[in-house]
Amino acid sequence: MSAPTTAREAISLVAGDDFTELPFSEGPLTDDGPLGWPGYSAAHARASARTGETESVVCGTGVVGGVRVVLISFEFGFLGGSLGERTGARAAAAHALARARRLPVVVLPATGGSRMHEGMRALLQLQFLAGESALTRAAGLPQLAVLRDPTTGGGWATLGAGSDVVLALPGAQVAFAGSRVRPPGADPAAYTAEAQLAHGHIDAIVTPSALRDTLGRWLSLLTSPAEGPVPPPRALGDPGAPPSASGREAVARARHPERPRADAYLDAGFTVREEISGDRCGGVDPGMRCGFGRLPDGRTVAYAAQCGTATTPAGFRTAARLIRLADRLGIPVLTLIDTPGAANDPAAERSGAGPAIADLFAAVASARVPLTSLLIGEGGSGGALALAAPGNLWATPDSYFSVIAPEAAASILKRPPEEAAATADDLRLRPRDLLALGVVRGVVSS
Repeated sequence: MSAPTTAREAISLVAGDDFTELPFSEGPLTDDGPLGWPGYSAAHARASARTGETESVVCGTGVVGGVRVVLISFEFGFLGGSLGERTGARAAAAHALARARRLPVVVLPATGGSRMHEGMRALLQLQFLAGESALTRAAGLPQLAVLRDPTTGGGWATLGAGSDVVLALPGAQVAFAGSRVRPPGADPAAYTAEAQLAHGHIDAIVTPSALRDTLGRWLSLLTSPAEGPVPPPRALGDPGAPPSASGREAVARARHPERPRADAYLDAGFTVREEISGDRCGGVDPGMRCGFGRLPDGRTVAYAAQCGTATTPAGFRTAARLIRLADRLGIPVLTLIDTPGAANDPAAERSGAGPAIADLFAAVASARVPLTSLLIGEGGSGGALALAAPGNLWATPDSYFSVIAPEAAASILKRPPEEAAATADDLRLRPRDLLALGVVRGVVSS
């Protein structure tokens, strides 16, 4: 299946024939637009005759994956899919319809940005559309974008990048700078969907043949939230293993290379999963898995899961993004804690480790949806605690939680390295110690 080249091909790709177009009857453009741009009315008429459309965007409702949505699809053949006043009015009407009917919004951009022929009146549409998107966001409705080729300028910087989940077709140009306004000699690879994914600005690249199913899964997940707090998952470790006899044993068990990790827990708990990627600030942490999963009863839970590595600032920011999105959509959250601690190298400090951790603490503290946390391995200091649900933290038998790793604690206390094991005992970091100290609500069984 090839990539769609027109607005209606894009709609057909995701919704098939189930599309009802919103009616618009502005009539032919007259007086060469708000600036009196010489020849603009004639160019507008030629674009209409060439494409069969009356503006650069087609809006309506359709069904994707069994979920009725509002669709906003751009026609690049109509003056480069540019945003003018009529474009903005149509997109605004689509958002208003979504809010009135409580429907998700799916945007299918293919645009070169603001329309030169309308000058600042066109550029102001970016504020207008951002305001409409904000109203839809405040209404608790999901917004998804599928970036086509090209998606540049204000279309990318509003309806595209401003969506909750951002998918892209392979090879699409995706950038704020259009192809004719980039610096001389600029690497064209930097302006692609693939580059945006690598730097945390979009969530996934999806082939045209897989797009309808992928988008359908996303919509189904985001519109069927579970109710109430999520029960902590059962432990996946050896059910016959006795409790750790000492702190040093607890640390060794949590660090064992064959201990079940986040992927095992996610696979066991969810029948379907889709993941977000990136912090929208230029970073991706593969050691922080964030997304939405379907429970066996068909309801959706959001998850943020550490994978046993030191969490980078990008990982903390991605988790905060996930929790805020879930909170807005009314979806309960499960977090899986497993990290030796926050990354502490110079790159992490330059990337804002402290502010990123602070932001995640704030996202957790302010969440209105119920959060459940399970400590599945190492719980290293604030880098682990930032992901923990206050008052609803549980532990597996093969885990530990400590104010800091025993080796670092020994160093801070000016103890020799060989006393790290004894320091682990002193820290009372075993699951049974955490329960006695009131840190966790319980130790889950297999």
